[in-house]
Amino acid sequence: MPDRLNDIDIGLLMAFEALIQERNVSRAADRLGISQPALSGRLTRLRALFGDQLFVPVAGRGVMPTPRAQALGETLPRLLGHLREFIGHSPHFDPSESDRTFVLAAYDNPAVMIGPDLVTALKRVAPHARITFVLPDPETITPALDRGDVDMVIGLPRTADEGLIGRTLFSDQFVTAQRRGHPRGSQPVTLDEFCAAEHVVVSSEGGGYAGPVDRALEALGRKRQVSLSVQSYALAPIVMADSDHLCTLPGRFLQRFESMLDLFTPPMEMDSFELYALWHPRMRDDPAHRWFRDLVVEVSEGMSDRSATRC
Repeated sequence: MPDRLNDIDIGLLMAFEALIQERNVSRAADRLGISQPALSGRLTRLRALFGDQLFVPVAGRGVMPTPRAQALGETLPRLLGHLREFIGHSPHFDPSESDRTFVLAAYDNPAVMIGPDLVTALKRVAPHARITFVLPDPETITPALDRGDVDMVIGLPRTADEGLIGRTLFSDQFVTAQRRGHPRGSQPVTLDEFCAAEHVVVSSEGGGYAGPVDRALEALGRKRQVSLSVQSYALAPIVMADSDHLCTLPGRFLQRFESMLDLFTPPMEMDSFELYALWHPRMRDDPAHRWFRDLVVEVSEGMSDRSATRC
């Protein structure tokens, strides 16, 4: 049996509403902003759809609804009310009342850089909301964003992130660190000292012993001694605090550990890198997600201001 919904549109329903309330074709047409012939055309379609005259002219009194029209008229306000709510509904997000859980995928480097400030900011304005930090799995992160299991991923930009929306959170410079009380002293590190010292490298994939530092040294025809590789950024400062290893990592990460480390500008030119936030396009207009994105950006910009002041 054909679906009769295919034969009706909102324009017909609005015409029915105007006629049953105005009981006058001229006034109903004016209310709808259409001509009387156009309204008569809609009435013809309504009569064919329902198999009933619906409205009959009464001399000097406009039109009167038939019993079928009166019965339909009792249902119509609820139907149009639901349609108006459906069309006009504007989702609202109140962070002070929300208990939503936001899921942020980030390796421990960006998590350490923005996590503490983000948690503080979240609790200040959204005390009932929760945040979950997870490690991004390159094989599953895009499907997780597709499903909404992850709200945002923070890390370096990757060409595989096609289709995702992204923005730069901040640019960062590499900084060299050593433990407080290091035997070489607290003066800036020279290139010769840098190459002669033992180094710890963070390899996110695990087991790597080279990175951007080594590429910068190679351009100078130099090499360093990398004797330790760790997979966790957070482990590197702990290792350095109890050894004579040097480590060169993003400055905003190492600044979190200034109480236990001396920080220096590396003795060679190194490119800065940009930290990106990425999310799925379907979340662009979601008010809660939009609020969370703005919060992440606000926290990142606050970090930039503090870093500039410190420099």
